[in-house]
Amino acid sequence: MTWNRKDILDIESLTVDEIKSVLDTADGLKEISERSIKKVPTLRGKTVILFFHEPSTRTRVSFDIAAKRLSADSISISASTSSLVKGETLIDTARNLESMNPDVVVMRHSSAGTPFLLSQKISTPIINAGDGMHAHPTQALLDMMTVREVKKDLNGLRIAIVGDIAHSRVARSNITGFRKMGAEVRLSGPPTMIPKDIESLGAEVTYDFEEAIDGVDVIMMLRIQKERQRNFLFPSEREYAKRYGLSMAKLKKAKPDALIMHPGPLNRGVEITPEVADHINSVILTQVTNGVALRMALLYLLAGGLRNASDY
Repeated sequence: MTWNRKDILDIESLTVDEIKSVLDTADGLKEISERSIKKVPTLRGKTVILFFHEPSTRTRVSFDIAAKRLSADSISISASTSSLVKGETLIDTARNLESMNPDVVVMRHSSAGTPFLLSQKISTPIINAGDGMHAHPTQALLDMMTVREVKKDLNGLRIAIVGDIAHSRVARSNITGFRKMGAEVRLSGPPTMIPKDIESLGAEVTYDFEEAIDGVDVIMMLRIQKERQRNFLFPSEREYAKRYGLSMAKLKKAKPDALIMHPGPLNRGVEITPEVADHINSVILTQVTNGVALRMALLYLLAGGLRNASDY
C-alpha cells in the first residue's frame, strides 16, 4: 500500500480506495489498544500538534491518545493560550508552528475552510478535526469503520441521520462518505433544521421521523447544536423529543438489528432516550473506541508510518 495524500481536509476529496485504505489500516491498528501495554514505536521521534480553537472531548483526547500509542509526542494548543490573543494572525501562528518542524497538525476551528486555508500556507500535513459547519472527516471515517465492523459491507445499507442537520458538519461528512461507499442515506428533522440544498449531496429528505427510520440498517441521531443557532428553531425540547427523539417504541420501525449511533455529546431524553442509548444494538461507545484506532491510522499514514510498518 502507498499513501500520497498530504492532508485530510474533508471526505469529498478522498477516493473510495483511499477511504478503504484508511479503514483497513485502522482495523489493523485497533488491536494495539487491546494490549496490556498499549504502545508501539512506529512514530517514535514524530511530533503532533493539536491546535483546537473549539471545545472538544472525544476528538482531542482520542488524537492525543492515538499519537501516544504510536509513540509520537503530542502538544496541545488552544486559542486562549496562543499568541492569537496578542493579535497574531492565524496564518502567522501556523507558520511559526511549521518552523518548529512538527510532523502533523490536527486542527479544529469554528470557521469553515480554515484547515484548507492553512494547508495552502504550510507544508506540514493537516488533519481537519472539524471546521465550522463544513466537515468533520475523521468522525465520518470512524462512523464508517464502526458500521463496516458490524455489517461487513457498506454497499447497499440504508442509513438514517436525524436531528440538527443544518448545523452538523458530522451529517455532511457522513452523507458524502456513506454515499461514496454505496449506501443510501435518509435525513429527517424539523424543517427549520434541514438545509434547502442538502439533497444535492444525494440524500433523501423526509420530515416524518418514523418514515425516515422505516426498515433502515443504521440510525444516527444528532444533538441540537444550540451554540450555533441564532434563533429558536423548535417550540421546546419536550416537543422536539416527542417528534424527533428516538424511543424504544419508534426503534421498532427500523430493522431488528439496526445499529444505533451518535457522534456525541448526546443529550439523554432529548434526541435519544436512555434506554435506546444503552440498547444492545447501540454502538455509541464503540464509535469512541474506534475513534482512537481511526486517528492512529491517519497519523500513521500522514506521518510516514508506512516506512516503519514492521514496528507494530
